[in-house]
Amino acid sequence: MKHPKLIHHGAREGVTGSCHQLWMDDTFSLLIDCGQFQGEDEGQGGDDGLALDFSIEGIKALIVTHVHIDHVGRIPNLLAAGFEGPILCSEPSARLLPIVLEDAFRLSISRDQEQLERYLKVVEQRIIALPYSNWFTLHETTTVDCKVRLQPAGHVLGSAYVELELSTPSSGSERIVFSGDLGAPHSPILPDLVPPERADLLILESTYGDRRHEDRVHRRERLQASIERALADQGTVLIPTFSIGRTQELLYELEEILYEKSESADTSVTPGEPGKPSKEGAPDIDWPHIPIILDSPLAGRFTKTYKELQAFWDEDARNRLEQGRKPLSFKQLITVDSHDEHMRIAEYLSETARPAIVLAGNGMCSGGRIVNYLKAMLGDPRHHVVFVGYQGKGTPGRDIMTYGPEGGFVVLEGRRIDIRAGIDSVGGYSAHADQADLVGFVTRMKEWPKEIRLIHGEGQAKQCLADVLKARYREAGKEGHVHIP
Repeated sequence: MKHPKLIHHGAREGVTGSCHQLWMDDTFSLLIDCGQFQGEDEGQGGDDGLALDFSIEGIKALIVTHVHIDHVGRIPNLLAAGFEGPILCSEPSARLLPIVLEDAFRLSISRDQEQLERYLKVVEQRIIALPYSNWFTLHETTTVDCKVRLQPAGHVLGSAYVELELSTPSSGSERIVFSGDLGAPHSPILPDLVPPERADLLILESTYGDRRHEDRVHRRERLQASIERALADQGTVLIPTFSIGRTQELLYELEEILYEKSESADTSVTPGEPGKPSKEGAPDIDWPHIPIILDSPLAGRFTKTYKELQAFWDEDARNRLEQGRKPLSFKQLITVDSHDEHMRIAEYLSETARPAIVLAGNGMCSGGRIVNYLKAMLGDPRHHVVFVGYQGKGTPGRDIMTYGPEGGFVVLEGRRIDIRAGIDSVGGYSAHADQADLVGFVTRMKEWPKEIRLIHGEGQAKQCLADVLKARYREAGKEGHVHIP
């Protein structure tokens, strides 16, 4: 069977704006994702904020792989253009997607409550939740059948890779797989992904196609060591984080630290003076009384929904629930909602330097509540900033991480701030598959793909991954075509 027509309306030359149109026959097509262009990719979608740079004629349905904004951010554009088809996604994504789109609508379109409610009603009417691992018929005529199946992708809760089965009476069937964003193994809460059995055509992301992530198995220990170094100075620890995925992973691992500390409390050595090394050489930290402050209304909403979706957690997370533990709502967790409360807490911690751990958005310090904490605390050596994610080029987070250890400065909201706070970073927290994981997604299939198209990556990452995949095909004596659209 000849490959169907496929056009990439985003994430072809860069990382963001994922949007791929696949024709099921000469008339009807599907969209897989409809994401927003971000960072250096901005401007690829045209000048008009709500216009699409492609026609929606014949698009029968939108399939969403997961709810990150670079995969769903142009859904308002799609609806404004007149798209009337269903939005298909996994069951967890069906719960999370309205929250993401509501926030995006407020930020980029309108804060008018009536307009927002009308928009959300339309979105919720269009969403159809598909259970994982089941085939569903999308299109059926005398000449072609198209079925879809979603499988867990291990990236964020609800993420999926998409399997499409196209069948014709004359040419047989073809299996087309869209990876979406694939997750790395050992992610808290999420089950590890299992690759498909086969694919005739694989459209594969390549975000980290040219690198290997830092060890993930021991990252919680590295996080604890970093926090303990910071708390030894008797100040506040600031952790910039994104609302969905990263925040929930951090809460899960902070609960694990607190749980282990409480379990070992009875057998611990006699503590030394506060802030001084104990007999074992580690600073004496009063873990049972340290507040963990989640200061992000959006992250709070996502965390609440994560808790309601426990049926989709992995075995380890569910075991913790059975033990009576609360991985995302432990007693030391304080969730801050109102802006007034946020400002009071930032001012209080700045003035008192009371030991506390604050998680606030956004993850690259380019906006959100973390900016107020940074403005108040970066100039005080008692406080620390711990980064747990990639800091994009040109972001305040990158500047703080680069120049902070040298005693440099950063500009926040037009104000120069000298960096005297401690700066640290903990690797291993990327939610993306690295090169080894991406290659494994291919080589763990029973039947390797006949063709692989690499998308969703910078040029170097795509080329590097293409070279590695071609080498693996040669080594295995298999035939397959790997190319970059």
